[in-house]
Amino acid sequence: MASQGKVRNAAGDDGAQDVAGLGARRVAARVVAEMIGQERPPALDEAMAAALKAEGLEPGDAALARAIALATFRRLGQIRRALDARLDRGLPSGKPRLVAVLATACAQILDLAVPDHAAVDLAVRLAKADQRTAGLAGVVNAVLRRVAREREAILAETDPLADNTPDWLARRWGDAYGPEGAGAIARAHLTAAAIDLTLRRETEGAQEWVDRLGASLLPTGSLRLPADGPAIPDLPGFGEGAWWVQDAAAAIPARLLGVGQGERVLDLCAAPGGKTMQLASHGAAVTALDRSAPRLGRLRENLARLGLTADIVVADATAYEAEPFDAVLLDAPCSATGTIRRHPDVAWTKEEGDIARLAELQARLLDRAGGLVRPGGRLVYCTCSLEPEEGEAQVAAFLARDPRFVRVPVRPEEVGGRAELIDANGDLRTLPSHGLDGFFATRLTRAG
Repeated sequence: MASQGKVRNAAGDDGAQDVAGLGARRVAARVVAEMIGQERPPALDEAMAAALKAEGLEPGDAALARAIALATFRRLGQIRRALDARLDRGLPSGKPRLVAVLATACAQILDLAVPDHAAVDLAVRLAKADQRTAGLAGVVNAVLRRVAREREAILAETDPLADNTPDWLARRWGDAYGPEGAGAIARAHLTAAAIDLTLRRETEGAQEWVDRLGASLLPTGSLRLPADGPAIPDLPGFGEGAWWVQDAAAAIPARLLGVGQGERVLDLCAAPGGKTMQLASHGAAVTALDRSAPRLGRLRENLARLGLTADIVVADATAYEAEPFDAVLLDAPCSATGTIRRHPDVAWTKEEGDIARLAELQARLLDRAGGLVRPGGRLVYCTCSLEPEEGEAQVAAFLARDPRFVRVPVRPEEVGGRAELIDANGDLRTLPSHGLDGFFATRLTRAG
């Protein structure tokens, strides 16, 4: 577990005299309150970055704040259920600050290696420091002590699919993957995602980096580190640009393009740039396009660190015009339900209506991508979604619209021999229960 930091003499912004770890809890509770109190909340990463900037925590406390917020959303349904059953009048509505103080403390008790007394005591301090919750500090103390006493019973009675998955998602996954498959996905979401790395030189020196980093080498070619390892910039090879962070599933689509030296390749919706870096590292002449200039700024920084180059274009992909490319990679905007292990807030901030809206955008992007592939060229379409409308159904509709394209099935040897990652159509379909982010990818070629 991350360091709980120093004692600070200054009072926090809620008026609390800071003791070790209080700042981390204050930030976590603030972020959770902000997100559960809004109809359309921001992404957790965005809200956390703003709160950490305002608080100015030391690195250890910043890491602890993130861990607490992530654990809260990872088990949010379970936490709400446990609190509701242990409060005389149930969990209150319209009081996001109180719910956040209770929920973040519960997350520490149920999911993190934090002493129960620290979780309870610091939650009580937070409650007392805020006029909105000060009168309920005794309730906070009593219910959290009960949660700590009954921790094992709470964990034993939890159904990850029923408790920690919104009903609309649980229903969709049951329809798409069956009851057992949906349950396996939900159980996988209870474990924090590992940190995967892609080597700049993927085909050489992998064992050296396994040894230097203490990593494991996955069959698909990525390196894997535990989720609670050192800070990324402190790891060997970061400064010299030997690797970058990229989930093992997210690293597969660029490999499926099979780009060669000097090929003209377009990476549509490129930011934050992991796939651009893969393509450039294989010697392709890459055009990286995205509509977000700030996110492309991060890509420029990473390319400079890695000693790689790409032509970076800020534009709307649906209207982009250029000479046809040898290969096009479209990692389309999506609901991101395949990344819930890594971003557990996604389950609680997305709505079912988002999927139809995103599927319409994906169809327009696919049509534009198809028009940018030369005859004989390749197109890989992918999304980090578990929803068939954003994957299998999207590709079926595109192939019906544009008969110039045909599918090129993925072969088991292209995914480290893991044939279970390939569906009946020959497309890539990874699931959290495979130990990977949920991803869909299809490889197509333009016949004429």
